[in-house]
Amino acid sequence: MKKEQLQKILGDLSNVKIAVIGDFCLDAYWFIDEAMSEISVETNQATRPVREQRYSLGGAGNVTNNLAAMKIKDIRAFGVIGTDPFGAEMVRVMKATGIEPRNLLIQEDAWYTHAYAKPYLNDNELNRVDFGNYNVLSKETADRLIANLIKEIPEVDVVIINQQVPSGIHIDYFKKRLVEVIAQFPKKTFIVDSRNFNDFYTGAIRKMNDTEAANLCGMKKKPDEVVLYSEVVAAANELYKRYKKPLFITRGSKGSLTIDENGISETPGLMILSKVDTVGAGDSYLAGAASSLAAGYDMNVAAQIGSFVAGVTVQKLFQCGTATPEEILTVGVDPDYIFASELADDSRHAKYLPGTEIEIVNKWDGNLNIEHAIFDHDGTISTLREGWELIMAPMMIKAILGDKYLEADEALYQRVKERSDEFIDKTTGIQTLVQMKGLIDLIREFGCVPEDQILDEFGYKQIYNDELLIMVKVREEKFAKGELSLEDFTLKNAVTFLQKLHDAGVKLYLASGTDEEDVKSEARVLGYDHLFEGRIYGAVGDVTKEAKKIVLDRILNSIGDSAHGKVVTFGDGPVEMRETNKRGGISIGIASNELRRYGLNEQKRTRLIKAGADVIISDFSQLSQLLKLLNI
Repeated sequence: MKKEQLQKILGDLSNVKIAVIGDFCLDAYWFIDEAMSEISVETNQATRPVREQRYSLGGAGNVTNNLAAMKIKDIRAFGVIGTDPFGAEMVRVMKATGIEPRNLLIQEDAWYTHAYAKPYLNDNELNRVDFGNYNVLSKETADRLIANLIKEIPEVDVVIINQQVPSGIHIDYFKKRLVEVIAQFPKKTFIVDSRNFNDFYTGAIRKMNDTEAANLCGMKKKPDEVVLYSEVVAAANELYKRYKKPLFITRGSKGSLTIDENGISETPGLMILSKVDTVGAGDSYLAGAASSLAAGYDMNVAAQIGSFVAGVTVQKLFQCGTATPEEILTVGVDPDYIFASELADDSRHAKYLPGTEIEIVNKWDGNLNIEHAIFDHDGTISTLREGWELIMAPMMIKAILGDKYLEADEALYQRVKERSDEFIDKTTGIQTLVQMKGLIDLIREFGCVPEDQILDEFGYKQIYNDELLIMVKVREEKFAKGELSLEDFTLKNAVTFLQKLHDAGVKLYLASGTDEEDVKSEARVLGYDHLFEGRIYGAVGDVTKEAKKIVLDRILNSIGDSAHGKVVTFGDGPVEMRETNKRGGISIGIASNELRRYGLNEQKRTRLIKAGADVIISDFSQLSQLLKLLNI
């Protein structure tokens, strides 16, 4: 989605009017610090002092909170609270946030405000304390709530119906009354997000997750059980026939699926490198999707906006996060998507070019006239830097633990190691400076290093590069002495393949996230720099300039707009795949085993397919078949 288009959509959203009726809750975050703990005189037990407390809207309140963060000016809350302090705090938060709470009705008997107290100790959530589980909505309160809603429906563009808890407002009597309201306003858009009663609200658009959709169709899926894409499609078709109304089905990191009179459409999931907290992500998606429909946009645009909003909020930890228009713009202007998750995670469904090990992920028309070939360097051609992860991982662990490196207990050390390994796996293929900026976030996340001792990204990159270059220089010296050969430092048939393309008149480009002078030096040492005829690009030391993404943009810009059928990119990192696909070129993922220099690396295969690779190869051993596939 282009920036101007997304800006217009976000501007249009600010003018809509939305009513939200449902189970309004309050989330209480209590952060315990045992440093000030004492033994209670009354119980002889250690106290748990709360160092910090935060209160935010949950349930239907989180939907309204997301709408408010998106700068929607007219948001009307319809729900029930008790006479307790949590209810007063909810009203206070709403007023401060710009949400109209006049239709939050107080029921004095048999009702406590739904509140969820979440104590945290050392970033771990302890047993939650719940309020409101024994609520019983009276018919009188239900009638008052319905009457208020009917009065204001003509003034709003969309009504969102939220059902969050079994003990909320959705008793049988209320549900029947609400279905009558939906029928009374057939031209008004109602959107239901219900944990327990999706089948009930006839006449409304549904938003649900894949597990809920599967269970509604009798598939009996547990919350943590995988729902296959084929199962989601089958459920969508069945539910659309049942409800005769459009629906959104979210799939977590795998994106979402919509169905309406135009059929099924898929919105891929977003690739997010940082640590995520998915609590409230469904509410964020709903807020983005519903407001888009309220502004007159179709289901596809609504799904995209919902995905962008959720993509922002999942990166906000220990809270049901929200997304501002500026944050949505940052995520949505140039998003990185996750493609073909199921194929990526399960190679049993792989399809190959007959008689080869060349995996065809996405078919193309075959009418290719390749004029330009872009190559990543490390892991695609060269293996001089093979094992860089073994240098970066301990370097990151030392940086995160700082002076506590030797004294850290096993549990802390393992947590740091797992986070470091996870981060390296996610960021393979991006510029080292960006990885070092991420390292700084990890250092702050664990809090072992005082703020005034944290280096900038350039400082940490220097530490990493110094250690890496020791290994690289040793290998280059062995190569220069003849102790090791070209085949020891390049993938199988890689240089021969470069030569074949060069001889066929294809212009070759080398694009790397490594510092540009180092890339040029290594290509020269290994003896194939001349094949690129000066078209060797790398990072130049500034995180804002010449990252691999920007390098690829420069190359593709120089080639021109018509990349379709003319440009092919080879690489073992996600960046090359994504940026080539955005321009319509062919992306070939090199799932290389850098240690052996031939054979498949399953982890790379998974990563590359999710990044959008059209073809997967492990090396260039099947050179003639690959050339034939590319019409060369």
